[in-house]
Amino acid sequence: MARSFLLADPWRVHDVITVSALTIYPVKSAAGIELQEAALDRFGLSGDRRWLLVSPAGHFITQREEPRLALLLVAVEGGGLSLAFEGEVIEVLTPGAQAREIRAQIWEDQVRARDAGDAVALWLEQKIGRQCRLVYMPDDAVRRVDGCYASAGEMVSFADGYPLLLISQGSLDDLNSRLEQPVPMNRFRPNIVVEGCLAFAEDSWRRLRIGGLEMTVAKPCSRCVMPSIDQATAGRDPHINRVLASYRRRDGSVYFGQNLLYPQTGTIAVGAAVEVMDQEFVHC
Repeated sequence: MARSFLLADPWRVHDVITVSALTIYPVKSAAGIELQEAALDRFGLSGDRRWLLVSPAGHFITQREEPRLALLLVAVEGGGLSLAFEGEVIEVLTPGAQAREIRAQIWEDQVRARDAGDAVALWLEQKIGRQCRLVYMPDDAVRRVDGCYASAGEMVSFADGYPLLLISQGSLDDLNSRLEQPVPMNRFRPNIVVEGCLAFAEDSWRRLRIGGLEMTVAKPCSRCVMPSIDQATAGRDPHINRVLASYRRRDGSVYFGQNLLYPQTGTIAVGAAVEVMDQEFVHC
């Protein structure tokens, strides 16, 4: 995709940019957990999207077709997860090596995963109204980032395609200035939110350093129907997608946020400095 979004003063380099929020989504498409500090492992932020709901045939399930997944609350316990839905709670142990293995289908990838058992499958079926299984991606699973963008065989969990998603607060503020009712950042489900830069400044970033860890921008994040889903109610409001499309559409897709890759693991904390090491700008 041509890098052709128009930025205001894109070469301004004296902004003080910092990490303002870190979020993981342990179960893909369920509610997120905000953190003050997070470790990076080979899949992304530690614990991010390592669990997934799949159909009986093994195909991944998300809010795109089941928006009520937004109401599934998740807590990370020592030996697994605690799931809550409309006041009812179930504890789930992380499946070990003895668990039944399946091949989970996510987009074009088939990924080895471990089934979390019948009890949670039945509980989830009753909550979202369809047959499904909860599966876990073990530490030794392999799912590679698209080779068109990855440079060193980078891995990704059950995230859509990349281990990290970054959005600036300025970009959300710009969008909200165009909406009748502002929306929170959780509509876009980023891992890293930064503040202190212009709206859509991240469109021009190519390399950056966050708290001492170098990262590269792989590609802009194309958006689907999910920003229209209220994460507190699971209701849909297509107006937000229409507004986004009115000024963020390029090459038939709507873009908001940037997907990141990184060559080394480490730790990121809220408040960490963000240094833009390389950027590029192409005028519309």
